[in-house]
Amino acid sequence: MHPDRLKDLLAQVSAGTVSADDALEQLKGLPFEDLGFAKVDHHRPLRTGFPEVIFGAGKTPAQIVEIARSLNDRAQNVLITRIDASVAEHLRTAFPELSYSPHARVATIIHTPPETVGRGLVLVIAAGTSDIPVAEEAALTAELLGNRVERVHDVGISGIHRLFAHQDRLRAAAVLIVVAGMEGALPSVVAGLVDKPVIAVPTSIGYGASFGGLAALLAMLNSCAAGVTVVNIDNGFGAGVAASLINRA
Repeated sequence: MHPDRLKDLLAQVSAGTVSADDALEQLKGLPFEDLGFAKVDHHRPLRTGFPEVIFGAGKTPAQIVEIARSLNDRAQNVLITRIDASVAEHLRTAFPELSYSPHARVATIIHTPPETVGRGLVLVIAAGTSDIPVAEEAALTAELLGNRVERVHDVGISGIHRLFAHQDRLRAAAVLIVVAGMEGALPSVVAGLVDKPVIAVPTSIGYGASFGGLAALLAMLNSCAAGVTVVNIDNGFGAGVAASLINRA
């Protein structure tokens, strides 16, 4: 349950417009709801400030629908990651209001447009066009969690002058998410230009010796630039959450 909704419910009980029994019925789903195949964590918004997110990979469409319905019934905004277009169409039959981004493979069901709570701009930078899906997963996650987000695409180090054309935007950001595959050098370059936190996201994009993103991951972990934090390969979602936590500090 969202903290604002819980406060409103308690206020209604205090005012006598909602009975204690009715309030208890609404709170029965706390701290989680057992669906048999999943235990949906309705307490998470109160505990962490962010609702549970559905990781779609490996789940059947029917399972995703049931988890999404459990969250949706409690008026929570729903974020579903790593689903393809066919699964999104299946979900849309249950949730006509569902929005889907084919690039990011992310679906959302929005009850209330997220309030901007981040203190500054989150800038998401993609080294190459092939890195955009992971960058978009990060950007959409950060937006849903209440941040102002801007994007800069295709500014990898093979044409470094393209990045320098955006230096004013780099310096204006409160947090930067830098997404890169291949040799993964771009986060080090960006971190050498700014005095803000840089979250590096290695992607699985690259030729054979990139080892599915391992080369980029190791390069980012060994960055010579101070202040670079690294998430796992292709983990745009994790980067978006980390940026949100930093931006709320």
